[in-house]
Amino acid sequence: MDRIVYDRMAEHDSSHWWYVARRDILADYIARYAALPKDARILEIGCGTGHNLPMLGHFGTVDAIEIDPAAREIASKRLGKPVGSAPLPGLEGVAPGSYDLVAVLDVVEHVDADVDALRAMARVLKPGGKILITVPAHQWMWSAHDVVNHHKRRYSKRTLTAAMAAAGLEWRKLGYFNSLLFPAAVAARLAGKLTGKDDSDDSPPPKPLNTAFEAIFGLERHLIGRLPLPPGLSIITLASPKR
Repeated sequence: MDRIVYDRMAEHDSSHWWYVARRDILADYIARYAALPKDARILEIGCGTGHNLPMLGHFGTVDAIEIDPAAREIASKRLGKPVGSAPLPGLEGVAPGSYDLVAVLDVVEHVDADVDALRAMARVLKPGGKILITVPAHQWMWSAHDVVNHHKRRYSKRTLTAAMAAAGLEWRKLGYFNSLLFPAAVAARLAGKLTGKDDSDDSPPPKPLNTAFEAIFGLERHLIGRLPLPPGLSIITLASPKR
């Protein structure tokens, strides 16, 4: 990712509606569907500035990996111990069979060899372990945001399930999220392209709008996995090695 993306993440990850609501959604999703043991070991790959680490810590002991040095330093302070730097798809130094949950939250789209990366994640799982995956949806939504974030692709349900199948994974509770705000996002992306003002600025909107977006997005925590949501900005699933 461009340096500015990490800088904005560090500045806004505690207040931006997307980060705040998504953490609540992910926490609820893990609690309902991951079936983790009480002493779960969790690895977040591509943790950025570490804004998800306290949330994941409610479910067990957390380790993390981040390849950007500045973001890794911030994440290490938040985690209270060093964050690793092993990149995908190798994960050199990460012991096989070590984790009950691997979280890759908007990470797989950054990796050229996504199938190899998924295989590497599967190798570090304990028996019965799971991979929590979120990815951006719809290639036709490609914008300047994807460029500065160094995305290789956006996914459809079909392309994500094909990658998981090729990696020897099965999945459950696969569906869209960030669906309630999807029409507004589509309109904004189309307007930006038509006016030539497609930019990558993801700073928070004015406070009243930020609060409203957080509340609307946050409603989805009660719906994801229980009801099939219409198309959204992201896809979420839990994957595990085929038996």
